[in-house]
Amino acid sequence: MAAAVAFVLCGAATYAWINSLGPLPLAQAKQISTTVVDRNGKLLRAYAMADGRWRLPVTAKTSVDPGYLDVLLGYEDKRFYTHHGVDPLALGRAAFQLLTRGHIVSGGSTITMQLARLLEPRQNRNLGAKLRQAVRALQIEQKLSKNEILDLYLELAPFGGNLEGIRAASIAYFGKKPKRLSLAESALLVALPQSPETRRLDRHPGTARVARDRVLDRMVQEGRVSAADAMQAKAVVVPKLRKPMPVLAPHSADQATSLLKDTPIIKLTLDAGIQRALEALARDRAAALGANISIGIIAVDNDSGDVLAHVGSPDYFDDRRAGQVDMTRAIRSPGSTLKPFIYGLAFEDGFVHPDSLIEDRPIRFGSYAPENFDMTFQGTVPVRKALQLSLNVPAIALLDRVGASRLSSRLKQAGGNLVLPKDEAPGLAMGLGGVGVTLRDLVQLYTGLARNGSAKPLREIMQANGGDDRGSMRLMDPVAAWQVGNVLMGTPPPENAAHNRIAFKTGTSYGYRDAWSVGFDGRMTIGVWVGRPDGAPVPGLVGRTAAAPILFDAFARTGRLPAPLPKAPKGTLIASNAKLPLPLRRFRPFGELIRTGSEQALHIQFPLNGSRIDASSGENQLSALPVKVAGGVLPMTMLVNGVAVGEIDGRRQRLVDPPGPGFVRLTVMDAMGAADTVVVRIQ
Repeated sequence: MAAAVAFVLCGAATYAWINSLGPLPLAQAKQISTTVVDRNGKLLRAYAMADGRWRLPVTAKTSVDPGYLDVLLGYEDKRFYTHHGVDPLALGRAAFQLLTRGHIVSGGSTITMQLARLLEPRQNRNLGAKLRQAVRALQIEQKLSKNEILDLYLELAPFGGNLEGIRAASIAYFGKKPKRLSLAESALLVALPQSPETRRLDRHPGTARVARDRVLDRMVQEGRVSAADAMQAKAVVVPKLRKPMPVLAPHSADQATSLLKDTPIIKLTLDAGIQRALEALARDRAAALGANISIGIIAVDNDSGDVLAHVGSPDYFDDRRAGQVDMTRAIRSPGSTLKPFIYGLAFEDGFVHPDSLIEDRPIRFGSYAPENFDMTFQGTVPVRKALQLSLNVPAIALLDRVGASRLSSRLKQAGGNLVLPKDEAPGLAMGLGGVGVTLRDLVQLYTGLARNGSAKPLREIMQANGGDDRGSMRLMDPVAAWQVGNVLMGTPPPENAAHNRIAFKTGTSYGYRDAWSVGFDGRMTIGVWVGRPDGAPVPGLVGRTAAAPILFDAFARTGRLPAPLPKAPKGTLIASNAKLPLPLRRFRPFGELIRTGSEQALHIQFPLNGSRIDASSGENQLSALPVKVAGGVLPMTMLVNGVAVGEIDGRRQRLVDPPGPGFVRLTVMDAMGAADTVVVRIQ
């Protein structure tokens, strides 16, 4: 009876003691360093935890070398997958060795018991502590699967200093992920957690080597490793210095962590391979260009709008180049890089064609007299050549016809946020760089050209659910966008670069402060900016010689062959100048009208070009817009935004139904092919 009472009391005391232990501290143990990975899960950058420890997420089955796991379980816990947290055979063997030899020969703790000790660190290593570990191990086995236990152990195991977990240790000691480890590396990483501080590689490499060799000897004894392989592994020198943690795409990582606070794993759209290649390119070219020069590079997938590489500076840790300043988001003067959009809207409006002729001669717009970069004039040139040579006078003449406000609003509609000086309206100077823009926004606009006129917001952070709620934004008509790309494909490339592989444009800001080059093929768009972060001039810094070679090298370093541009959209007019309709053979500024003979030139008298017209009639409807024409030869065809809507009557008038609020292009063409066009804003 007394024995039964004693048994019950002992059981009750044990039950009370177990309850007093409280719940398992799993939540705190699962905290990890904030980790930023690329689109394929490759590590870009990790941030130490608040207490300075490095602890990176690990999945044993997919991210750890099977050879390492074999050595680990063979040395620490042979029956890991069969016991329930405590291995009686291992405990019995350890106790027998202690009694017969007088000292500890091998431990009896399982991986689960070691995990329990890591979850609740204790200074004392007595019988009570061992019993506590055993109870906790049984509880862990009830809560977690074997794979989860192994993963958690591989995240928490100490490897000396502030390194915790196999992934952090492998990167710090070997400079690589634990996916592929040699036998020598595996044995060393198995030996370190047993006594992490006395075997630290950066302090006690000799002690670590002895411990590694002991692990190898045990593996030979158990037949897991051949003697020859063990001998070869012992000959490998133990590393004595820690390597830095990877810092790929630091600007992207900083931005992502500031937006997604307390998110353990952040997945970006970047491609680690392309990112690494372009960071090396920026570093090499910046060194060649001189001190204080910075470089920004953005690479984007055309179809998805996903950023594949984001290089904010050549070296994040270089103070001379203001390395921590992300130059892809800095507002700078774009030089001539906005010219393709001027030409695109001119093509869209239908008053010019890539093979139309245009004058490159001295001209004045009020007090503004644009000049070419080389201070010369080419005379009469095809529009195609004018854009390829980046001539200033033709671009400004076209912008005067298109309208600076219209260009500004269209670029803003497609995601290009242009920054004008305070209290200043869009003007002709914006065509030559008299406006501010970021490299990121400029690349987004160029993806619109690559996508045949439909831009898409750039994305750098993937949604947790893998979704994508971004819509497309209209930049220009598909035909006009294709024509621009076709023209830019023929731009003379930098020295020693292949022709007709990339559609690109360069730009140089006033005072040689910024050099730009943005280009695209059928797959990818890349933008390059070169200059000083403080905006100081750099004599001789020109887009064609400083930025364009980097652009072409960037395309080459992505490891992908240039993809062809999309085919011409249906309805694209492809013809030589001699076969173009009469109004398209030569560009004529406002006021210079086409004459086909002795008759009076065709001219739209109302509405005036650039005017704003209030066409509201109440009830959310727009009233008809009257169009009046002078001159020309009947019959005349009326077109609205390039679509024929009927003929002008005998009084040379017609009422036109506006397609909606916004800019409307009105064109009248007579029987002889003469035409006149105005652009008005309906409100």
